[in-house]
Amino acid sequence: MIILGIDPGTSRTGYGLIKQRGEKLQLIKSGLLKISEATDKNQRLVDIEKSFSALLKKERPNLAAIEKIYFAKNRKTAIDVAQCRGVLTFLILKHKIPLLEYNPSQIKACLTGYGLADKKSVAKMVSKILKTEKIEKIDDASDALAIAITAAYTYPLYNKISEKLKVAN
Repeated sequence: MIILGIDPGTSRTGYGLIKQRGEKLQLIKSGLLKISEATDKNQRLVDIEKSFSALLKKERPNLAAIEKIYFAKNRKTAIDVAQCRGVLTFLILKHKIPLLEYNPSQIKACLTGYGLADKKSVAKMVSKILKTEKIEKIDDASDALAIAITAAYTYPLYNKISEKLKVAN
C-alpha cells in the first residue's frame, strides 16, 4: 500500500509518500508542492491544484491522510490554509482515494507517545521509523511523513471499526 501524507499550507504544502508492507514502512519520497510566490492567494490555489493533481497522477496512492486545522492565532491565515486544504481534500476525493484526517496532537501521540511533543522529537521518530538519515527537507515534508506514518498505524484499526459499524447497522 502506498500512503500519502499531506501538511497543508498556502506558501508551503508538504507531502510524504511511504510504502507499507505488513509492519514494514519504507520512504518513497517527500517534498513540497510547487507553489508560486505570487501575492494573489487565488493564483496560489491554482498552483496547488496543478502541482497536487500531477503528484496524485504520478504516484497513485492507495490512501491519503491530511492534517486538520486545529488552531491559528491569525484568522486570515487559518482561512487561507482552510481553502488550500479544501482544494487538496477535493482532489483526493475526486481521485477516489480513501482519506483520513488527524489533528497535530494525534500525530504527535502516535509517533512519540506524547501529544505535546515538539517538532524535533517527531522528526527524529520519522527518521527512526523509516530507517533513514535525518529528512533533509524543511519541517513541512517531515510533518507530512509523520501524517503518513500515523495513517499506516491507524488505518487497520479504522477499517475494523467501520466494518463493525456496517455489520451493526
